[in-house]
Amino acid sequence: MFRSTFRATIKTATAIAISLITFSLPAQAAKPGTEESAVRNPILFVHGYASGASIWDTMKDRFQADGWPADELAAFSYNYNQSNTTTAEEVRDQVQSLLASTGADQVDIITHSMGGLSSRHFLKFMGGDELVEAWVSLAGPNHGTSWAYGCFSWSCFEMRPGSSFLDELNKGKETPGDTRYGTWWSPCDEIINPDDSVILKGADNHRTACISHNWFLYDEEVYRDVRNWID
Repeated sequence: MFRSTFRATIKTATAIAISLITFSLPAQAAKPGTEESAVRNPILFVHGYASGASIWDTMKDRFQADGWPADELAAFSYNYNQSNTTTAEEVRDQVQSLLASTGADQVDIITHSMGGLSSRHFLKFMGGDELVEAWVSLAGPNHGTSWAYGCFSWSCFEMRPGSSFLDELNKGKETPGDTRYGTWWSPCDEIINPDDSVILKGADNHRTACISHNWFLYDEEVYRDVRNWID
């Protein structure tokens, strides 16, 4: 009987010790991909004038290397000579398609140059602000650029300072809805003149190093800033 009592006492003491050790251990962080990890939105990339979907390949590869699934990184090509209001309809369709294929509630949109105008039109006039959590403009002519006087398509007319399209787009609140707006602009941008045309009231506006217009697509520091801002 003494042995039985002794063994029971040892078992009880051992159980208490294990409980104390377990209680004192720090909780482990959730692993990526688990239910407790942060939810990342799928991303739609919108190119600018005289461009196409392939210009996003480098940035998409970087996002994928940082944990975004390939099927949640979407880019598309459109007729860049058409009105930005027409392109806005294509942006809407792409957003709806991405939401349907991923099951997400919202997307993030990253744009380059003129791609910011059609996507802003979608946000402001087509209910897009409810579907987009974060919107990024890289070197976007948000208030026009004198460079557009040198091209003659419909979209070029809309990029000219003081165009009726820009007047309507910038009238009232430039950053409507609950969407987070972020812009990145360079003091050495040879296409966007003036350089600070990119800046929007109500947005997080970021001045970059002295980089060229198209280098926004490949600059590693710009990528890191954008990734951290939307994540």
